[in-house]
Amino acid sequence: MNRLKTALRTPWFWGIVGIVILLIVNILKDPTYLAIGVNPTTGLLTGNLLDILRVSAPIIMISLGMTFVIATEGIDLSVGSMMAVGGAVAMQTLSNIGDTTSAGAMLTAVGLAILITLVLGAINGVLVAVVGLQPFITTLVMMLVGRGIARVITGGQNTNARNEPFRQLANGQILGLPTSFVLAIVFVVLVALLMRRTALGLMIESIGINPHASRLAGIRPRPILIAVYVLSAGLASIGGLFSVSEVMTVSVSGTGDQMELDAILAVVIGGTSLAGGKFSIFGSTVGALLIATLNKTILFLGVASTATPAFKALVIIALVLVQSERTRSFVFGRKPAGRTPSGPTTPAAGLGEPVTKEAVA
Repeated sequence: MNRLKTALRTPWFWGIVGIVILLIVNILKDPTYLAIGVNPTTGLLTGNLLDILRVSAPIIMISLGMTFVIATEGIDLSVGSMMAVGGAVAMQTLSNIGDTTSAGAMLTAVGLAILITLVLGAINGVLVAVVGLQPFITTLVMMLVGRGIARVITGGQNTNARNEPFRQLANGQILGLPTSFVLAIVFVVLVALLMRRTALGLMIESIGINPHASRLAGIRPRPILIAVYVLSAGLASIGGLFSVSEVMTVSVSGTGDQMELDAILAVVIGGTSLAGGKFSIFGSTVGALLIATLNKTILFLGVASTATPAFKALVIIALVLVQSERTRSFVFGRKPAGRTPSGPTTPAAGLGEPVTKEAVA
């Protein structure tokens, strides 16, 4: 019973419930919705469930990076543009090389795409951590700059290329699962090990909870803030590579368009507070899977494109309300559990006076 109560208070639990409900809705419309078949031409498994996993891979990547930015009480509105930059660099590189079968060409394209976005992420980090600009303004400007860079790289045209190893990133399968999804989960595991097996994750959380107190404890916020924006940009670039490899075409205006909103929603659904502090990597992954399932459900139900944003918003609002302890307490007639005061007036451990939650240079 205690485990059930704990699960009910866990945000990602309700994300899983949301995924199950959406799948049930789809099954009610088509009982064969979850059926898995075999493509007679390629011999690969096919089905709606595999499609959901495939389209979730880019969302998982950008949500993973966004998790750590939000944990530091920041925001990264440029992840969609980083996807476009990464895709543009990869497609233009493969187009210039012209080798349709070389794995070396693929690795070159992937390496250049990630390298350029890491540099752009570092610029974000420096502007936030060193110059002291607001994350919202900094990444909003970079969102525009990134689209401009993608247009410069591709000459303002949608660019396509042919390279079979690169195409297999999204269209291939590993043990029956989409390659992009498997790689995304590998990245999630590696990043989780980095954050939880080292002090990095704890330092990120401490900066988000109280940057002043963390500085007094000997933590240097600047390098960590730069690192999280670099990580966010790099993971977004990988998400862009997954996205363009599915169709082998980059759209300078369409690739990654509004994906930053999906990333923020996935992170919040997973339980990471926009006020910074503790984060949940597993929760963000569940949130990304929920967003992917929701997007697929909207298409499957034939919701009109004009009504799609409203439909999506209603589902997200319903889920957030269910996650709210205050809502559950109201429904079941219980008083919400008390919380330890935190935020701008939380006293730092060992200090007599409250400290502010300002960004510390």
